[in-house]
Amino acid sequence: MDYLIIFIAALLAFSVSLICGGGAGLLLIPILGFSLAAAQVPAALSVGTSISSITKIGLFYKSIRWQIVKIFLPAAIPGVVFGAWLLSYLNPMYIELCMAIFLISNLPYLFKKSNVDKPENSLSKFWLGIVGLLAGFISGLTGAVGVLFNRVYFRFGLSKEEIVATRAANEVILHIIKLFLYAWLGLFTLKALQIGVVVAIAAIASTVMMKYVLPKISVKLFSKMGYAAMVVAGVLMFNSAVVRIQAAHNPNIELIRLAKGFDTALSWGDLIYTIEFKYGEGFEFEKLIPFTALSIERQAFVSSQQPLATRVVIEKVYSIRKISYEAYFYNAQNQLVKKLKFK
Repeated sequence: MDYLIIFIAALLAFSVSLICGGGAGLLLIPILGFSLAAAQVPAALSVGTSISSITKIGLFYKSIRWQIVKIFLPAAIPGVVFGAWLLSYLNPMYIELCMAIFLISNLPYLFKKSNVDKPENSLSKFWLGIVGLLAGFISGLTGAVGVLFNRVYFRFGLSKEEIVATRAANEVILHIIKLFLYAWLGLFTLKALQIGVVVAIAAIASTVMMKYVLPKISVKLFSKMGYAAMVVAGVLMFNSAVVRIQAAHNPNIELIRLAKGFDTALSWGDLIYTIEFKYGEGFEFEKLIPFTALSIERQAFVSSQQPLATRVVIEKVYSIRKISYEAYFYNAQNQLVKKLKFK
């Protein structure tokens, strides 16, 4: 049943990408996240999008602008290697959150007057190489680039068909490299392969339709729908990232009014950060630290103050003028019996 849902979602995503020159991968990232570990989603996407790129090359081979591929692709390869390597170290949900914020930031372009009828051919080969490096890095990190760089292609005066074909030629090698890298880094599992094949079948069906639909789409609609796809993908990714972060860290903010100010506490997993404001004293930032983080002298001092306490909680307090510490002593019934401030 999961595979059927993924197939339908992929078919819809790639169908939407027909009229905006891409974006299916970005739309599918949060959807595949429900069936795969976040770090395995790029591998599954790369299977499907690599097959999609091969199909596009077959259908639009004559529209490929090889002079762009010759500059873009060599620069993108080191970027994709670095992005895939970094993926094995970073928490994907934070990558997803940053990517979502960037995609949603494209919302103003939906209402901005389009200049695609008068493309600027001022982008130098050097900057095209920089764009290739960045595209490769994002592709390696997320498994998808989609419509992020359509604007660059427009600046070189490419038509809709040339954008689809040239981008496919740029991306197919990157996808193949990524698959080897994901396998080497242990991110390519059997389930990721199976879901990737399902995505690939949906991609092929949608890409074949593209040959007949794309010529009927205006350039302005092509551009606007590209931005719309990015914004929609950003909203979906933002929701997915927030849900993952909530499940992993259970963040919570609590505001407490005090007699001489207020106290704001942010809990993040096992960590608790507090910002306290008192009239006449200003702001203080408090952070829980382990008892062993104190110096030997401070540990001895704290232990001597309440030797019968069963638990001691230490906070490091940062203020504008000084750094100090607070110790909270609890008894066997987990009741606070003493609070101590010291330097």
